[in-house]
Amino acid sequence: MNIKKVIDRAKKVIINDKQLMFGVLGIIFLLVIVIFAPFISSQDPYYFGGDILNKVGENGHILGTNKMGQDVYSMIIYGTRTSLKVAVISALISGILGILIGGIAGFFGGKIDQIVSEIINIFMMLPTFFLILLIIALFGNSIINVMIVIGFTTWPSNAKLMRAQALSLRERTFVKAAIAMGETKSQILFKYIIPNGIFPVIANTTVGMSNAILTEAGLSFLGLGDPNTISWGQMIYEGKPYITSAWWVATYAGVAIVITVTIFYLLGDGLNHVLNPKHMTKRGV
Repeated sequence: MNIKKVIDRAKKVIINDKQLMFGVLGIIFLLVIVIFAPFISSQDPYYFGGDILNKVGENGHILGTNKMGQDVYSMIIYGTRTSLKVAVISALISGILGILIGGIAGFFGGKIDQIVSEIINIFMMLPTFFLILLIIALFGNSIINVMIVIGFTTWPSNAKLMRAQALSLRERTFVKAAIAMGETKSQILFKYIIPNGIFPVIANTTVGMSNAILTEAGLSFLGLGDPNTISWGQMIYEGKPYITSAWWVATYAGVAIVITVTIFYLLGDGLNHVLNPKHMTKRGV
């Protein structure tokens, strides 16, 4: 299959699924903002000016300023970078852990599967946000710690999906043929089980990106975000005392979170539709 056919097929898939199409367009929009942030923003978001709590449009500030004289519009633009970084890195950590742990448990079975399944159940019973709060309190609230903690506490759902896929795939004819040909278990796991079972995890991980953004915003809203990094959650936290007198400080950051989370949900649901074998067969993709 040449590149042109792959591109044409991808276009057909995206156009046929409205949720996926809007999700992809939304991601492109966010990436454009991230890449061209220095050109799109009107001022340096880290600059503390003398225009304190200016209203929307006052003194050239498109969305006003906060209590430190920072331009809200520029902070929204640069906050997109933080949100996407948190979403992608934490989701990658969660996805990789879930795929490896779930794949090993489902493929090898026996005691390994029993032990891993119990560990997954324990993690899923724990109040995740409380666990994140505890770890952040112990190890610090830098943005790197936040991303790592979110990734390490959200892998069980991916592991469960991958385990279910591995349990099904290990009974397939092509896997049994590989075993008969003398391939090792590790080769079979990485050549056949994971590549063929990864699709539901990809869709779930994409939805997990939106949850990562909400988690980071929640931590920042509670004052546990990284104070040295501009994020939408941090903006809401700082604008909370002024919600009645300077509503624009927190409101636009909240709107940005809602839009971004919606984009990731649309993308995740769209991928879930497209990567479902029944759906693909029905549409002739």
